[in-house]
Order: sequence, then structure tokens, then C-alpha cells
Amino acid sequence: MLCGNDIAKAKALLEAGDVVAVPTETVYGLAANALNPKAISKIFSVKGRPDFDPLIVHAATKEAAFAWAKDIPDEALALAEAFWPGPLTLVLPKIKAIPAEVTSGLETVGLRVPNHTILKRLLETLDFPLAAPSANPFGYISPTTAEHVADQLRDRIPYILDGGSCTIGLESTIVGFVSGSAVILRPGHIKKEDIGQVLGYIPERSESPGERPAAPGMLSSHYSPKTPMEWMEGKHLPKRKEGALYFSNRPQGMYGSYEILSEQGSLMEAARRLYGCLRNLDKLGLQKIWVEIIPEGIGNAEALKDRLNRAVGKAPFTP
Repeated sequence: MLCGNDIAKAKALLEAGDVVAVPTETVYGLAANALNPKAISKIFSVKGRPDFDPLIVHAATKEAAFAWAKDIPDEALALAEAFWPGPLTLVLPKIKAIPAEVTSGLETVGLRVPNHTILKRLLETLDFPLAAPSANPFGYISPTTAEHVADQLRDRIPYILDGGSCTIGLESTIVGFVSGSAVILRPGHIKKEDIGQVLGYIPERSESPGERPAAPGMLSSHYSPKTPMEWMEGKHLPKRKEGALYFSNRPQGMYGSYEILSEQGSLMEAARRLYGCLRNLDKLGLQKIWVEIIPEGIGNAEALKDRLNRAVGKAPFTP
């Protein structure tokens, strides 16, 4: 497996029907030609991803993205104008050219225009969009550097397009439309309040994916390290061979294995560092990772809480 910033090499591999890891502002994605079912099948095979979990399609511009959808609501157009390029995915009715393999048989497709210079340059050279879930084994911690991708996919992919560290670090906000109204399918960097400023109302959150999720990241267990995780109540002191993930500071007497998301208490920094901190702890051979609940009053932490809930596998203190 090679790693570099050779756009021509990535383009050639994608045109040949192979997969390539690519950078975005959110996390690294495992990309393939979104119009080639055989190429899409490689994504599912490399990741060990179940076929019921749909993919997101990435395009270079708003016009290019909307070319793969039909019956586009005015609200979707308004959100795209406000937030594309950027960490927003819109789930819309698809046209027939998008294979069922991409959408897991659904009649809708997730579309996004990423805000990353190298990926934009790559997309502009292609005459097809890219389907790209996160470049990691299914259910495991998402990668935010090329090194993360290399650590976990190794020889399963031919090339990593290295775009440096992801600036946001959490997956995109996903918005769908039900009976003409916007619904948040997955929280992300773009907050519901931001969306409400555009639409004139705060969209509701879809909590349950049912048997077939309408978008990625809706399963109850996801983004998880191999080490078991558990919520801590108060300033828990881990035992020997246990670790801890704290939001902004550790308690006195804690000298063992731990990571702090943001010593300044910054949500932006905490989100950007989350997956890297989890990886660091996961490499230590610990028996358990204790996770501090994000303190109340720390801004709009919905996306960060969502990822931690799914990494632990349950919301704090739920039976």
C-alpha cells in the first residue's frame, strides 16, 4: 500500500474500479466510483460493512451533487447554498443512475460537497462522483489522518491520498426530508440551530434507524475501539490496566493512562481530537476505558455526545 498526494495516481486507480482512501474535512473516506457496482462492492468488502448500511456520494460542486437527485425540496437547495462545500450531507430521492449497492436498496441517496482542497481537485478530474464511507473497518474508530488509515487497512487498499489531519474530526451532519420537513438523521459539526437559521425552524432528530438505516452512523453501536468502554460517574479513578478519557481535566490522583480532549474546554478541539484520543488508549492493551460524561453547559455538544454514546454502545447510565 502506498501513501502520498499524487492525484493522478488516485484518479487512475478509481477509473480502473479500485478503492482509494481520501481526505475530507471530517474524516478520511474509502472512495470508489459511485456509478460502478463492482467498485462499490470493494468498499463493503474492505470495510466488512453490512450491505444494509448506505453510503454517501461526494461531488465537487452543488450542481454536480444535485445531478444525482430528483424532486429536490427548496429547503435542500437552501441548505446546500448555506453549507456546501462543507460537512453537511443531504438525503434526497435518487435518480436511476445511482446503483442500489450505494443506497443499500433505498430510493434515496446521501449527497455531499466536501470542503477539502485535495479531494476537490481529485473530484474535478473525474467524470463520476465518489461513494465514500469512513476508511476504517466497520464499527471501529474513524480515521482522521492518513496514518490512522494505514494502521487499520494496511494492505487491503492500494493507495491513500494524504491530505494531512482532518480539520473537523467528526462525520458530517446528515439531513433528510420527511413530509416536506427537514429531519436530522445524524448530528455533526453543523448544528441544528445553524440549520434552523436557514429554514426558520429547528429540525427534529430521528433517533431510531429501524431495520434499515436511512443514512450512515445511525446504528446504536459505532465508532468504537476494541477495548470495552464504560461511562464514569463523577471523577472516576481507573484501576490498574484501565484508562480514562476526560473532557478538559483529570482529577487529582489520576496518574495512569488517560487522554484529555481539550484542556481549554473547547468543543471544536475536543471533536477534532476525539478519535485520535480513543486510538491512543486502544493501543495500550487496557482492560477498560472509562469515559467522562461531557459536562452540562459545554456549548452545543450534541455531535460529540452522539459519537461517544455510540462508541460506548449506550447513552450514559441507561439500563
